[in-house]
Amino acid sequence: MPEIRALSDMFRPPVNHAMRVLDRAFFRKTVPLAVARVIEDDQISRCRTYLGQDILHIDRISCVRSIPDDSSGGQRGRKALLLSPNIRPEDPSTWSSTLLELIEAKTVKIAPYELNLSYNTWSYHDILSAIIPEDDQNELPTGFSIIGHVAHLNLREQYLPYKNLIATVLLDKNPVIRTVINKIDDVGMENEYRTFKYELLAGDPSLQVEIKELDCTFRFDYAKVYWNSRLNTEHERLVDLFSPGEAVCDVMAGVGPFAVPAAKRRIFVWANDLNPDSYASLVDAISVNKVSQFLRPFNEDGRSFIRTSAPKLLADDRQVNVTPKVKRRSKEAEPCQSIESRPQMYMVQPRTFHHYVMNLPATAITFLDAFIGLYKGHEDLFSPRTSTQLPMIHVYCFSTKSDDNKAEKAKICKEISSRIGFAIQPNDEELEIWDVRDVAPQKRMFCASFRLPPEVAFR
Repeated sequence: MPEIRALSDMFRPPVNHAMRVLDRAFFRKTVPLAVARVIEDDQISRCRTYLGQDILHIDRISCVRSIPDDSSGGQRGRKALLLSPNIRPEDPSTWSSTLLELIEAKTVKIAPYELNLSYNTWSYHDILSAIIPEDDQNELPTGFSIIGHVAHLNLREQYLPYKNLIATVLLDKNPVIRTVINKIDDVGMENEYRTFKYELLAGDPSLQVEIKELDCTFRFDYAKVYWNSRLNTEHERLVDLFSPGEAVCDVMAGVGPFAVPAAKRRIFVWANDLNPDSYASLVDAISVNKVSQFLRPFNEDGRSFIRTSAPKLLADDRQVNVTPKVKRRSKEAEPCQSIESRPQMYMVQPRTFHHYVMNLPATAITFLDAFIGLYKGHEDLFSPRTSTQLPMIHVYCFSTKSDDNKAEKAKICKEISSRIGFAIQPNDEELEIWDVRDVAPQKRMFCASFRLPPEVAFR
């Protein structure tokens, strides 16, 4: 193993743990190697395959080089292959039998070569390892969120002295990133809009981003709304639970990561958010993604929206024409059936919601009491009098974490029960408590899905 370590050290960047302002010119290095100069360029692929382990294999360094041809006075390049550092051009005893065979066949010539490495050669991790002291390298800040052109860091205290260095290197090494910010408080700690304080570390100060998720486009000011790219799979999981033609009430919709993809699948969505900026971005997403027929935006308090949206939906007669569009035909083709004479297809908006989505994990459970008596007086609309079921509620929350989540599930059920005044048990048939993601060493995000009990809805 010492030989492998020495090999990797040879190609590592020079080290300067005292650097506090990035000096790109410092990162230069020349490594003496040997090359196999290929006599005929069209033999380069064969020689590369034939030499195998004799070739230099280092990430980010191409083994194929173009070097001056002595016979042309250095006017044109000749293809050459970088060889492993243990092969020395002046010492035939270091040449493998394969390399020797190619040399004797006059297919290649061996020659010395100086490999010049620079700042652009090394990766983000390589450069940080050369700058940050070894005592602080246990968990280098390699994990970060990318929202459009913005890299969102959440640096630990030990890395704050290097924050500008980290941001500059990150900007250099990621072409899609134009802005690097660092969060300086917890999301939603000081406001109900789930926004956060941040500091600009490098790049463009604009946080106006455009992103794509689940085949939808979203445009928003990341400084003014909530967005979490790590919830991509959760957005998809929940939307997959909805069926075309159903009605969904998204109580804390944000800019629409659940609502817009659902509407694209011909699901009727009423989406609400208290934040005026989120509401504005949601309205924009409706337009950009062409889902206005299926998605209605609201800018209200979540608790009141739960109470008012249900009776409004009962009174809202809405249908959407979903007749497939007829493709244009050439002038020579037979005339197609006129739009007026073709049978029209419509989807009718349901009178009750099939699902409620409550993605405000810090406080969403405290809104559950708004469902008490939600459909009082409308018992005839639901099972067993009809085939319509009471809605499923998908409420997000935080809890502790354990290997089996058993204690957490019991705790979440207890809190839900206290809010709605009805016992929800961990073993209930239609209850699912989904482990969404870890958000801190001892903190986990969950989604509790349960059907609204009749004892609560009709109270």
